[in-house]
Amino acid sequence: MHPAYSVILFTTASGAGYGLLALGSLLALLGVIQPERWLGFALFGIAFALITLGLLSSTFHLGRPERAWRAFSQWRTSWLSREGIIAAFTYAPAGLFAFGWVIFGNISPPWNLAGWITCICAIVTVWCTGMIYASLKTIPNWHHPLIAPLYLLLAIASGSVLLNMVLHLFRQPAEIAGYIAIVSLTAGCLVKLLYWRSIDGAPGTHTAEQATGLGTIGKVRPLEPPHAQPNYVMREMGFAVARKHAVRLRLLAVLFGFTLPIATTVLVLTLNASVGLSILGSVTAFTSMAIGMVIERWLFFAEARHVVTLYYGAQTV
Repeated sequence: MHPAYSVILFTTASGAGYGLLALGSLLALLGVIQPERWLGFALFGIAFALITLGLLSSTFHLGRPERAWRAFSQWRTSWLSREGIIAAFTYAPAGLFAFGWVIFGNISPPWNLAGWITCICAIVTVWCTGMIYASLKTIPNWHHPLIAPLYLLLAIASGSVLLNMVLHLFRQPAEIAGYIAIVSLTAGCLVKLLYWRSIDGAPGTHTAEQATGLGTIGKVRPLEPPHAQPNYVMREMGFAVARKHAVRLRLLAVLFGFTLPIATTVLVLTLNASVGLSILGSVTAFTSMAIGMVIERWLFFAEARHVVTLYYGAQTV
């Protein structure tokens, strides 16, 4: 599949935003984070900015972005519609919780109810995003049981690294956010490696013989390409990344997205560094993770193959 930059921005930015929103709200409700006014302003401001940027960027992948509102009507059958509805609804409880935190410095009842709803909605929204891809049977690499859990894990991981940075910037206790970041990044890396191993070893379940219905007469191969010149299907569905490039990009994704953020966060936690070094370490961890997540998401799209490519020369998908 052709990696659309708008969708890459959508999935990475909104994932980090929802992860930050869920974790920040949860830790505040549990009393781990104190509802300091400017901390809340920064936390919710960053989360809302990332979420809104991601959601708006997703519309640029549509042929007619002004018709994006119609996606809300298909909630019975479409994970995209469900995601849109829950994403829009999340602004209400999140806004109320932010109002109580920032304006009144209070997250006790009734504001805490909005906080719990915010946590649940943020998690459900990310799950729906993963299910958009996991529900597509026409793309075997995406129709995989690990896709939705992986999206959720990476959202928690990126959100925790971002929360760790925000807490350090405001000189708030950040140990719990650091530990969550280490655990979620480790889990996300293991699941991602398991996913790569699974798709690499999976035999092609769809063949050109099945696609054409000519399998009863023997092996099928195209005599001529379906189109004389490149078209939308070939450009969007037939995009392929060379195996050697995919291996290098996977290594870079693991290095920047998981290894360096984990190592940097561990150093900040164990060395009891000064405030300046702690801030530098947390910013470095977030920057590295952001680069790695973009590479990981680009590969997620680039390595996927649509079954329509069977009509364009692919033997199995």
